[in-house]
Amino acid sequence: MSRLISVTQIEPTSPGSESKQKIQPRSFTGFYRRLRITGGSVLFTLYFGVVWLNWEGRQAVLWDLSEKKFHIFSATFWPEDLVLLSGILLICAFGLFFLTVWAGRVWCGYACPQSVWTWVFLWAEKVTEGDRGRRLKMDAAPNTLNKIVRRAAKHGLWVLVSLVTAVTFVGYFSPIRSLVTELISFDASGWAVFWILFFTAATYLNAGWLREKVCFHMCPYGRFQSSVVDSDSVVVSYDSARGEPRGSRKKDASQVPAHLGDCIDCQLCVQVCPTGIDIRDGLQMECIGCAACIDACDSIMDKMGYQRGLVRYASERELKGGTSRLLRPRLIGYFAFLVLMIGLFSWGVVSRPLVTLDVERDRGMFRFTNDGKVENSYLLKLTNKDSQPRYLLIGVKGRDDISITGSRGVALGAGEKAEVPLAVAYPPSASTAGAKELVFEVSTLNGAGEMVTETSTFIGPSNN
Repeated sequence: MSRLISVTQIEPTSPGSESKQKIQPRSFTGFYRRLRITGGSVLFTLYFGVVWLNWEGRQAVLWDLSEKKFHIFSATFWPEDLVLLSGILLICAFGLFFLTVWAGRVWCGYACPQSVWTWVFLWAEKVTEGDRGRRLKMDAAPNTLNKIVRRAAKHGLWVLVSLVTAVTFVGYFSPIRSLVTELISFDASGWAVFWILFFTAATYLNAGWLREKVCFHMCPYGRFQSSVVDSDSVVVSYDSARGEPRGSRKKDASQVPAHLGDCIDCQLCVQVCPTGIDIRDGLQMECIGCAACIDACDSIMDKMGYQRGLVRYASERELKGGTSRLLRPRLIGYFAFLVLMIGLFSWGVVSRPLVTLDVERDRGMFRFTNDGKVENSYLLKLTNKDSQPRYLLIGVKGRDDISITGSRGVALGAGEKAEVPLAVAYPPSASTAGAKELVFEVSTLNGAGEMVTETSTFIGPSNN
């Protein structure tokens, strides 16, 4: 009987079938493990390295909460630019959907922080307590000095990795160099210490203790996977037509019963799985697509002299003897939306004004000047969001019959703000009854003619 489960009907493992024992994955080698280590190393280098880069006299990537600025190398984003954050989230969402339709949960297996940090914690566990067999024996053994020392060393490494992770994360919101200096000298603020301890505990618990439970019960990705993948999605699969019926046998091919498939039922694919599932039962919600079972199975196939690929990346259609279709409406649709969102986001970043203007009219109604003019007072709030200083020229659009009292120009450094008070007066000959629309404009002397405008009102006396 075929054991293939349709990838379009992924079901979670029932609570009663979950192993109550701690999952102890077995170490292994293989192509996908090397690929995962390479990818994880790149991500670790970026995460721990970028925070130390400087750019134009400041930290290259910094979400400065005190100044309400987000610096990414030469670009600076302000609170009013946070609408672009929704664009980033949409890009990530459609990118994830596209990736899942194409190749299942490869994000989970290769790039998800939960998975990457869990692999690091598993490495620390192996270094201190040994491989899977030794760890299982140690779990069942009574407490001894050797066991206590090894467990203490393991938790010490876990805490160290968690602490460095937390300090680095907080360093993206508070300049990392001053933060580390203040921590060493015990001068760090209470909030900095709180968040460092919070993220240290979160990393320690998630990667050290919860591990696969985060994927099972806290992450929604596995649950909506069934509504995204289709019969052409390339996912980690067991070729039941080739492997069944499974059974143990000697390495000598002449001794293999004719009715057996290629699966020798060694359980190695289960032992290396970080979520403890059996891929031979079909694609399951708990599978994170890490391909550990592929490496394990390929190593056994090599030893037995069988062809690799009993467990491999394959689609349901391919396992049934067909050919996977790369171009299909769902995949094309997600790709089109992804390209569209990237284009809109890029346009939004490039076209966003680097000078902002906000006009506040004085709450007073109006007043008469000595020469009989009607005058209103305004406060212009200017922001230079550029990384270069700018000289701004202030004027009123389309009005030659008014006079302006106050500074008509202001120099702003990179990232600076200024408040400029202005008084606008109409001549007695002009009709000043009621409210008039007044459009302020600010142009840059050294900004290639860039101009921003803001509309306000001018209040005059009533004709009654």
